[in-house]
Amino acid sequence: MSRAPSLCAVILAAGDSTRMGRDKALLPWPPVPSGELFRQTFLSAAIAALGPFNDMVLVVGGNNAENIAPVAYSNGAFLVRNPAPERGQFSSLQAGLQEVLNRGRDAAMITLVDRPPADHATLRNLRDAFIASVAGGRWAVVPEFQGKHGHPIIVGREMIEVFLKATSTTTTARDIEHLHQSRIVYLPVDDPFVAMNVDTPEDYAALSAQQLK
Repeated sequence: MSRAPSLCAVILAAGDSTRMGRDKALLPWPPVPSGELFRQTFLSAAIAALGPFNDMVLVVGGNNAENIAPVAYSNGAFLVRNPAPERGQFSSLQAGLQEVLNRGRDAAMITLVDRPPADHATLRNLRDAFIASVAGGRWAVVPEFQGKHGHPIIVGREMIEVFLKATSTTTTARDIEHLHQSRIVYLPVDDPFVAMNVDTPEDYAALSAQQLK
């Protein structure tokens, strides 16, 4: 009888946020009316959402590591620093996944910091689908909203090793996903946040206006 995989969350938060103009990890979430104090950020909300489904939460930072460290630590997460964030997001993924293995875990729930966190039911369904899929020889579960793939994704030891062996300067996670589609479960979910990217001030303003209605 196989045991359930030991999950570790990985939040990729090492980007320079050049299009946003300020660190997306520290954007208030949920949004608050102008002038009011906020209690959470995209990063702290992601940690809170992922924590109940994982043994631990790792936050991968880059040049912003010192700025996001207080948020990570005060919310019970661990900080991993990508020593070369200029090599792109895939290098941050590899840094996070190597730390997953270093900490004795064999599966990872991976998300990006530039979006609101998926809801509790979505995360539970993803976890349960992953646990069920392992026995069938699958390596990963990816959420799908209205035909769009999103995050968080859950990957097992086999997919982690494929990611770590790839060349970070010429490979993306999507490239690897396409090569191993037969090993992936695509799970339809009713949660638009899984496929949402918040890249610009306009994106964030539109999302905030929608949430404040």
